[in-house]
Amino acid sequence: MIFILAPIATLLSVLLLLPIVRNRAVRSGFVDAPGGRKQHERPVPPIGGLVIFFVFIVASLLVGFDFKAYWPLYAALILLLALGTLDDRGDVRAVIKFGIQFVAAFLIVGPGGAQLVNLGHLFGGDIIALGWFSWPLSLFCVVLLINSINLMDGLDGLAAGMSFVVLFWLLVASEVWGSSLGAPISVLMACVAGFLFYNMRHPWRKRAGVFLGDAGSMCLGLCLAWFCIHAGQAYDAPQGVLIEASGEEIAPYYKFLIEPVSIAWIIALPVMDACGQFFRRMKEGRHPFSPDRGHFHHHFVDTGVSVEKTTPIILCIGFVLGGIGYVGFQAGLHPAVLSIGWVGLLALHMVISLKPDRFRALIAQLIK
Repeated sequence: MIFILAPIATLLSVLLLLPIVRNRAVRSGFVDAPGGRKQHERPVPPIGGLVIFFVFIVASLLVGFDFKAYWPLYAALILLLALGTLDDRGDVRAVIKFGIQFVAAFLIVGPGGAQLVNLGHLFGGDIIALGWFSWPLSLFCVVLLINSINLMDGLDGLAAGMSFVVLFWLLVASEVWGSSLGAPISVLMACVAGFLFYNMRHPWRKRAGVFLGDAGSMCLGLCLAWFCIHAGQAYDAPQGVLIEASGEEIAPYYKFLIEPVSIAWIIALPVMDACGQFFRRMKEGRHPFSPDRGHFHHHFVDTGVSVEKTTPIILCIGFVLGGIGYVGFQAGLHPAVLSIGWVGLLALHMVISLKPDRFRALIAQLIK
């Protein structure tokens, strides 16, 4: 019963706290002012992440999540909340941001155990173990996802909405397999849903009243990395053995909550968008994190699609990609097909991203 009531309580807590914190932030001048690439019309406080993760941490402790297992995540979240708040008040140098992001990644990969030790049955054969490459790849993937969600935070409701979509597929898998990950995922989803009521445009809200801020978007990326890695890795011990008809044991059989290739599809949209922008900017001789209007969501808006329509369209695309990865695999789609398809889609996106005008022309044709 407590795991049913906890998401409801966290949803209500976020709904009640956000207006209070928002008013205090406005009075204190902690706002994101319009101008430059920022298209909002009035100052908006970037306090969404502070409320979301304050409620998430407090609620998870009150519900009784295993502190020994979750303290690395809590420590990493507090670190990124501090970094993001400083960055929202005034720019923090990129090298410092990266350094702190890697420290946060180390906390969840090392003490937290969110480590990619294998790539699952990537091409349908044996499990592909990573060996010594596990640590660097894990750190890279965590930092990549942190920045992918951060870079996606360009339209009302987009970054939080995409995080909600990812968490939805993880929750489905957790409930199907009876995993303990379902409880913390549902609590975080409730927190995000409460925030989206004030951030996403809908019939009762014409524009965002609060923003995630860098603190919120980075912490969402970190949490997604935590849950995705824990869900996408084999359990510590084999769940059984594969046995030939003759009775001879062939190999250990590992049970996955979600196959790693399915995880790749679930987070495909933010990761591919980030990789496409990094690739284009470097080809242009610019810093990969130099700001511009070349992101996936910018192409829709610049083509003439309203924000009210762009965010739901992109979230639907993300939902479908996640469905291909999870439902497709469960329905018997071969892992090699999913793996090759994902790499091909990434390559196609990166090539099209080299020419933003070409991307916008393609979108214009599709929405006619």
